[in-house]
Amino acid sequence: MLIFGVLYVAGCLVLGFLLAASLDRKVRFESVFRTIFLYPYAMSFVVTGLIWQWMLNPVLGIQASVRALGWESFVFDWIVSREMAIYTVVFAGVWQGAGLVMVIALSGMRGIGEEQWKAAQIDGIPIWRIYLSIILPQLGPAFTAAGMLLAMGVIKTYDLVVALTGGGPGNATEVPAKFIMDNLFERQNLGLATAGATVLVLSVVMAAAPFRYALHVRARRRGTR
Repeated sequence: MLIFGVLYVAGCLVLGFLLAASLDRKVRFESVFRTIFLYPYAMSFVVTGLIWQWMLNPVLGIQASVRALGWESFVFDWIVSREMAIYTVVFAGVWQGAGLVMVIALSGMRGIGEEQWKAAQIDGIPIWRIYLSIILPQLGPAFTAAGMLLAMGVIKTYDLVVALTGGGPGNATEVPAKFIMDNLFERQNLGLATAGATVLVLSVVMAAAPFRYALHVRARRRGTR
């Protein structure tokens, strides 16, 4: 879950920001592209998992298609590799979640005053530098909100793993939510499922408590000034 969570959240934030920056340039058919990029987020993780399971299947998906074109030595079998399977789950998750970050970041960019753009362009600052040094620092609240939403999705990740890898190969993509559900319904081990759920809740509390405490301390310091 840690590998998936870090790469999933980071990948969604980076890709979402790049998509938002591209659309922020007022390209033609912006509404069409915005709909296309956001569409994967409207689908359930089950559908996403099944789509990527077919695409990554060595017999039916990308590997088979490339070999059919004549590249017989091409190998792309990550979904059946214990070392690489978790990264296929990350790819599928980023493909679905980047659209959410794009919408949030784009709304934040549209709220930035036009005078900042004009001043930066008068100074001759390159476009990429404007986004990196001027726009990005002002999107902190937007990225915080997007990161929290994505992090909540990481904690309850279950359907994507079940539809894409089933927790395999072996237990290479096993996540806490799947462990809990398997013990609760398939193995009917209520005690182990309850213990797993308790550990998951305590882990979330331990991770969130320092962050909430830091926000509380910062708010108190601002109130005393």
